[in-house]
Amino acid sequence: MRNSGNPWAFMTQNTMRILLILLALALPASAQDGRPITGAEFERMVTGQTLSYQSNLGEYGAEEYLDNRRVRWSFLDGECSDGIWYEKGPQICFEYDDIEDVQCWQFYEKDGRLLARFENDPDATELIETRRRDGPLYCLGPEVGT
Repeated sequence: MRNSGNPWAFMTQNTMRILLILLALALPASAQDGRPITGAEFERMVTGQTLSYQSNLGEYGAEEYLDNRRVRWSFLDGECSDGIWYEKGPQICFEYDDIEDVQCWQFYEKDGRLLARFENDPDATELIETRRRDGPLYCLGPEVGT
């Protein structure tokens, strides 16, 4: 084979395809999930909306995104937790009135939907947006009927 001066000339098309596939598989999972979004982008995308999320195990919960970065979360059991969200580095963190621990997620946009990875850990819970609507979150309130 004659060296044409191109260091890639020795590779066949199939070899090149295999290398590209291997390179794609070696990328960090976040690069494959979608485009990471900033806090400002997140705010524009969700304010005034109620989003439903699912994990790989099924329905996970829903969150209503209110003005001034206020939120209302439910595990779809009729009970809701009010809180706030803020940007912390590349993550969006949530603090709720009745949940002790701060919950931080890395959000991505893919095909017009949000994906979220808990603490941006590839082995942790991942959520995908399944539904978006303008209406409020359905909450029964504490101890309704007792």
